Amino acid sequence: MNFLAHSYLTFTDEQIVGQFLQDFIRNKDRFSFPEKIGEGITLHRAIDTFTDAHPEIHEAKKIFSPLVRLYAGAFVDVSFDYFLANSIPDKALKAHSEKVYRVLRNHEELLPPNLLRMLDSMEKDNWLYNYREEWGIEFSIRNVLNKAKYLNKNLAVFEVFLNHKPQLQYHFDHFFPDLVAEVQKINAEFRS
Repeated sequence: MNFLAHSYLTFTDEQIVGQFLQDFIRNKDRFSFPEKIGEGITLHRAIDTFTDAHPEIHEAKKIFSPLVRLYAGAFVDVSFDYFLANSIPDKALKAHSEKVYRVLRNHEELLPPNLLRMLDSMEKDNWLYNYREEWGIEFSIRNVLNKAKYLNKNLAVFEVFLNHKPQLQYHFDHFFPDLVAEVQKINAEFRS
């Protein structure tokens, strides 16, 4: 869901690949990749675990919960990509987005077909860069709604996002530095 955050919180090209693979592979397959890509898979899982336990995330979920219940976390993830995109200088975000697409293309032989199909759309519409735009997040919210099995596709989730942007920004601002510190700690463990 939060492709920008996962790709941004990496230290090597291989970790980018692993971060994306995590959502597209079976749990038992995660050890079948080269070690450096495995680091990205491990990092992705650690980010998700840390995020799910963070008090700011619990508070942010309350914004979406009345409307989407158990899917609240997915919409917090998408919302936080908007705030992350807007915290990165335009030129740097553009360069990061292009790098991610290039790195994934350079490792196509490792990517499952459903990830390759998504990458085509992601690259064509430049999802990572366009997360900085409200329409980009609206598009992402619509994607989550379309994939959610038990949600009405016409729920006003984007309106909830718009109506609570300052509160969501507050939660992001108090959460993301903690996540960055955690990721740096995990990456240091890879090197030890």
